[in-house]
Amino acid sequence: MNEIKIFSPATVANVACGFDVLGFCLDNVGDEMVIRKTSKKGVFITKIEGFDLPYETELNVAGVSALAMYEAIDVDFGFEIEIYKNIKPGSGIGSSAASAVGSVFGMNELLGKPFNKTQLTQFAIKGEALASKCEHADNLAPAIFGGFTLVKSVSPIEILEIPSPNELYATIIHPQIEIKTSEARAILPKDVSLQDAIAQWSNFGSLIHGLHTNDYGLIKRSLHDVIIEPHRSKLIHNYHDVKNSALKAGALGTCISGSGPSIFSLSKGIETAKDVEDAIKNVYSKTNIKFDTFVSKINTEGIKIIN
Repeated sequence: MNEIKIFSPATVANVACGFDVLGFCLDNVGDEMVIRKTSKKGVFITKIEGFDLPYETELNVAGVSALAMYEAIDVDFGFEIEIYKNIKPGSGIGSSAASAVGSVFGMNELLGKPFNKTQLTQFAIKGEALASKCEHADNLAPAIFGGFTLVKSVSPIEILEIPSPNELYATIIHPQIEIKTSEARAILPKDVSLQDAIAQWSNFGSLIHGLHTNDYGLIKRSLHDVIIEPHRSKLIHNYHDVKNSALKAGALGTCISGSGPSIFSLSKGIETAKDVEDAIKNVYSKTNIKFDTFVSKINTEGIKIIN
């Protein structure tokens, strides 16, 4: 096999109380990429559609992660990468992660799968660091492993796969505003109170238990962020109106996706998830801000071959 076409999915990171460690994979939104072998040694980005991104391998997230893998192998050929970008950069649903994961997954397939998923995460994290200025894997891991993932450690990489209840659906709204990850990190407090820390890790532990036991009531009681959300929500127009409307429509919980501006809600059942979508559409339709919404089942497969 000399060429492969893949679907690299969007993801939600942070997941309320799971800042920088918990993420989940979305099902029907993602990038497409074509990876092919070439006789010329090296890694080359030959086509980009959708958004204006650099063709220089060292300046492109997909290129940087691919180079990290390429340096770990000994072959007499190279790779070309085509990127069909459907996830808007800076949207808060793992655009850079999809690029970073896509290139290394495709190369690994063409090489006969010499690397496991953890090793792919290690390569991809180099590309993600180009975009976010730090190495974190809470978007990368769910894209590679699928479902919910917990980043136990980034040095060394250790990823835990968390079960996903069958009836769990995500509703996403993406307001067309720009929030840079670096700015969203800059406003976070350097210290937190012991009381808030206790509340946060209590919610986080309970959320993990709720996912393991299919306890939707416990998931609902646990999807609360007392540390990050109070600060980052100030950057997102009408955030609290969206959250209140989603909860009234039956969402289990609502919070910021990644560093924003996207907002996610989790619901039990697709009908409730669609009711939540209608409710949050109603909020933003009264503003002058353009937005997109979609409903997705939790994608337990992750990145996949499509051709």
